[in-house]
Amino acid sequence: MTASRQGLGHDPNCETVRSCPAPAVSLRSVTVSYQEHIALRGVSLDIDRGDFCGVIGPNGAGKTTLLTIINGLGRIHSGAVTVLGERATAATFGRLRRRIGYVAQQERVDPRAPISCLEAVLVGRCGRAGLFRGLNEKDRERARATMALTGAQHLASRPVGQLSGGEARKIALTRALAQEPEILLLDEPTSNLDPRAVNELSELVVNAYRRFDLTVVMVTHHLDHLPPVANHIIMVKDARVTFTGDRTALGDARRLAELFADAA
Repeated sequence: MTASRQGLGHDPNCETVRSCPAPAVSLRSVTVSYQEHIALRGVSLDIDRGDFCGVIGPNGAGKTTLLTIINGLGRIHSGAVTVLGERATAATFGRLRRRIGYVAQQERVDPRAPISCLEAVLVGRCGRAGLFRGLNEKDRERARATMALTGAQHLASRPVGQLSGGEARKIALTRALAQEPEILLLDEPTSNLDPRAVNELSELVVNAYRRFDLTVVMVTHHLDHLPPVANHIIMVKDARVTFTGDRTALGDARRLAELFADAA
């Protein structure tokens, strides 16, 4: 069964279709496969601009694959993906990637790597500038300003390989924000963090969401790790979307129990 969020992409106060903003993300009958493995099957959904969307489900359900295709990566077997009003194709890949910030679940860094946190954040500016423009002082100022915004300025000269788990996630988030994205994709950003680090990172994400008018898509195993501003929930199981809609429509805990049943 293909799920769809009722009312998504349509504002009843809009008088014409032209006056209504297109969804930030739109998937129509999308199937993603890797050889014999189907990672997503027949998924259709919309994520409105300005949504804070939480994607939940067991391991191997297809959550990360969903982020991957929004980010312009991965091979779509069938269906269509539209991001920020543009059909996601090889021709639009470069333009769209500049408008999307991505924080991976885990980034393995060689502790001997001679890369400072400031240099790591500047990588986000490379994503904004593109391949053919070198970084300038404006980019460096933006990187420093973003580090100040996330409270990471004291880490500027520290090697990225010498960070704690919470510090590494903070720098990864800072790098994504330095890109000045319109969509922020977060793949389990709070996994394996202690409660204090979870709260700190969640607060940073919410502040950025509000300050920069972002659309946020956050993958997590834990519904309680989603901040209260998360208004849209997508539930994924066995490569299918089983629910997509307002958080208030989730109902009781039985739906969550069914989602994670047989996932061990």
